[in-house]
Amino acid sequence: MAIRVLIVDDDPAFRALARRVMVHGGLDVVGEAGTAGDGADAANALRPDAVLVDVGLPDRDGVSLAGDLVALSWHPRIVLTSTDPDATSPDAARRLGASGFVPKHELPGAGLDLLLHGG
Repeated sequence: MAIRVLIVDDDPAFRALARRVMVHGGLDVVGEAGTAGDGADAANALRPDAVLVDVGLPDRDGVSLAGDLVALSWHPRIVLTSTDPDATSPDAARRLGASGFVPKHELPGAGLDLLLHGG
């Protein structure tokens, strides 16, 4: 059974690219959201196995959203991402309970691996 993933990112072009990469990698993208608020709602409604969260969201910091998501009762795997490779660190992401952080340009490799297998 494929891992069910939610993408939370304010850039529709990146969401479309991430969807293609994930589907090609064998993941099932069950939803997308452009804001932290919509991402939290979608996570609660869809109960994904994993969530890809952009650090820079328009309504709230993606790191704080990730902190809320890791506390959900079914414990989805969280991977933070950003175009800025210094937005956060893999260690900082793991300290809050996420599987890690990957720059967006590394999604086809390291990011996909974190979504599939965790940190």
